[in-house]
Amino acid sequence: MNTIISIIIGLVIGGASVYTFLVWGGKKRLRKFEDSNKRKMEAAERKLSDLEHKAGIAENKLREKILDAKNKALEIIEEAKQEERKMRTQLEKQEERLISKEDVLEKKLTEVENIRDAYSKKEEDIKIQEEKIEALYAEQEKKLSEITKLSKEDAQKMLLENVERDYKDEIVSHYKHMVQDIKEDANKDAKNIIAQAIQKISSDVTSEATQTMVDIPNDDIKGRIIGREGRNINAFEHLTGVDVIVDDTPNAIMISGFDLVRRYVAKRSLEKLVEDGRIQPARIEQVVEETKLEVHQMMKEFGEKAVYEMGITGLHPDLVKIIGRLRFRTSYGQNVLKHSMEVGYIAASIAAEVGADATVAKTAGFLHDVGKAVDHEIEGSHALISAEILRKYGLSKEIVHAAEAHHEEVPMMTAEAMIVQAADAISAARPGARRETLTTYLKRLQELETLGLSFEGVEKCYAIQAGREIRVFVKPDEIDDTKAIKLSHDIVKKIEADLAYPGTIKVQVIREMRAIDVAK
Repeated sequence: MNTIISIIIGLVIGGASVYTFLVWGGKKRLRKFEDSNKRKMEAAERKLSDLEHKAGIAENKLREKILDAKNKALEIIEEAKQEERKMRTQLEKQEERLISKEDVLEKKLTEVENIRDAYSKKEEDIKIQEEKIEALYAEQEKKLSEITKLSKEDAQKMLLENVERDYKDEIVSHYKHMVQDIKEDANKDAKNIIAQAIQKISSDVTSEATQTMVDIPNDDIKGRIIGREGRNINAFEHLTGVDVIVDDTPNAIMISGFDLVRRYVAKRSLEKLVEDGRIQPARIEQVVEETKLEVHQMMKEFGEKAVYEMGITGLHPDLVKIIGRLRFRTSYGQNVLKHSMEVGYIAASIAAEVGADATVAKTAGFLHDVGKAVDHEIEGSHALISAEILRKYGLSKEIVHAAEAHHEEVPMMTAEAMIVQAADAISAARPGARRETLTTYLKRLQELETLGLSFEGVEKCYAIQAGREIRVFVKPDEIDDTKAIKLSHDIVKKIEADLAYPGTIKVQVIREMRAIDVAK
């Protein structure tokens, strides 16, 4: 029993001790919590105080900025008002000046109207006077007609006939002297200009032939070129369009043809075949096709080289290819590309001397015969074809016109067109530039003499100087001096209209009067 009581008392005392410990610990923790909260509250109060202080500072700065902004705005407004006042003052002054100018203009308009009225009145007076004068002239003409029994036209005709009869010799002599002086001066200047232009050109005095010689290592190759029953040579001629002449000439074969492209293709192909040694129809066809492609590429290279040497830029690539084809075209044996380059150089030199556009003259001279590259494919004259090609590729109107008019198929309207025609004639007519067959030469001489004899009053006519001059002898009792001068002009016009010829033709009309008597 005591033990139980002791245990109970121990439990009570232990519980009281635990309770006391717990209560004391809770109060201690409570005090710590209160102290912590107090410190946090104090810290929060200090932060709040700092924030309020910073907010105050920020508010003061904001007030200052707002105040500064207001002050600047007021300054801007004041400046704008001053500028407005200044502009208004200027506008008022301008308005005053305009008003004063309007007043002056009104005064001048009034003066002009008064002057116009005065001129109108004078014009009316003049018209009245003119009508009176015309009436007097008409009355005088009427009286003169009544007195002389002649109309005005008859009187003029009679006066001209009398003057011509009395002063005919003096008029003819004066006209001859004037024409002679003009011709001498013109010929002198023209010779100097042309001589200077020609001196600047250095070109070969050779012409293209219609035959090409191909060297072969030995005569044994000739039999292989001909082939069995001529099949190789027939195939070659068929593919190239030329004639192959195999004769007794040692170590050589002749290729004949008027087309330079075909001759060149044939020459190159034959050289390749001889070098390769395989000469039979299939191989011939292959080599000819390859050579044709090479030649087309060469045409482009020839065109580019010519354009570069001429110093002409901006031409269409297709036009450059067409220019290259001229390297394989001839005219009377003269290579057309070389001729075109000569004409370009000469035209530029002449244009520079006479004050024309040298660039237009050079370009037009260089391109004037470009139509010859395709004239065998297109109908029409090469000059008109050249003009169409140049229009197609966007060249200027001046260049197109100069090329189109160089054979006078259209009237020449510019100095550059005349210069190109002259340069063309110089290049074509120089010795050795071109060659003609005997038949063509004789035909031109006969045509010139027949044309001269077709005029009335012509007694004899001779074509001399290789067709460069025609001498016409007239009947002196039918053709006087005045008619002889007119006849030379008429013959020139007919030659230009009816005949085709290179260069120029001089027409010389000769009137010879012989007085013969016999002493007995």
